[in-house]
Amino acid sequence: MKGHANYEINTKQFVFLIHGVQVGVGQLSLPRELAEAGGTDGWMALFIGWAASVAASLCIIQAMKRVPGGTLIDLLAQYFGRWAGTAGAVCLALYFAFCATAITMSAGIMISGWLLPRTPLYMLIALFAVPTYLIVRNGVRVLGRYAELVFLMFVPLSLFLLIPLRESYLLHLFPMFKDGVQPILSAVGTTVFSFTGYEVAFIVYPFLRNKEFASIGIVIANTLSLLVFLLITLVCFLYFSPDEITQYSQPTLNLLKVIEFRFMERFDILFLAFYLFMISTTWMPQLFCAAYSASRLFRTGDIRLPVAVMLVLLIAYAFLLEPSYDLNAKLIGLMQQISLIFACALPLCLYVYVRIHERFTGRNGK
Repeated sequence: MKGHANYEINTKQFVFLIHGVQVGVGQLSLPRELAEAGGTDGWMALFIGWAASVAASLCIIQAMKRVPGGTLIDLLAQYFGRWAGTAGAVCLALYFAFCATAITMSAGIMISGWLLPRTPLYMLIALFAVPTYLIVRNGVRVLGRYAELVFLMFVPLSLFLLIPLRESYLLHLFPMFKDGVQPILSAVGTTVFSFTGYEVAFIVYPFLRNKEFASIGIVIANTLSLLVFLLITLVCFLYFSPDEITQYSQPTLNLLKVIEFRFMERFDILFLAFYLFMISTTWMPQLFCAAYSASRLFRTGDIRLPVAVMLVLLIAYAFLLEPSYDLNAKLIGLMQQISLIFACALPLCLYVYVRIHERFTGRNGK
């Protein structure tokens, strides 16, 4: 993209964009993962994960203030040289493309298993690709508006998760700290990955109109994600027994099975169909960041071709390899490890380096 003026987003869109990337397919299995790692106290680790994500997010914003009109690629080029900017563009394109691939495949496999078991995976990915291209090609402003629409659509829908509380048991959460703080600390790794997604701020930040609200905006986005994770996790912990919750791969969907109406028996199927909109707010911004990095790498200034190429490769990957649930689970595990580097280690190291560099050179990028 040649300029940012025609693609600016306001603070509200920035918040919902970051929040949408964080709240993806992982929340369906998050209660089980927390129960396996931390037992009945696993939900407390969400607060530690939130604190870590807020700290890393603020490091990103503080570092990006040094190049208000640029992305991480420009920041690396400014402080390390042109070669670093090129290497950064390559790494960002590969990272975000990999994340978008893993999330899209997870959504396709989930839909195939719950709704359309006889439909080939590549066909589902091809169906995903059409609206994805139409939205992503128009840039970050349309992505921000789409994320805002999806959030407003799911606020009333999320209230249905409170219905199973009629058959819940508060005793499932007690006694607290029965094994000390070690189980809680064991679940921190899971929660930290659940909050990843804020690293898209490395690319989205220059498009923000009122950059003075970037810090508060990204804190609000992380807090919204915390509230969503707490709602889902606590409802599952209260409804399922401590041993039962670990038996379900995606307890959130199993929880929805108990919701029935006189005019609708399988509410979970309807919820899952609408839930695709929420998952799409995860892979679409990641695909945009990958395409934007690729356009900067090849100096085309246009993301439409990279987006189209990536979607075609995505369909080809699903057609040729037909990834199974186990294979995609391994990809998600690899993505978790890489995300910890890009989302946690990189922001902290980058901010510390920028501060030290400014102290010794006398420059101040604020």
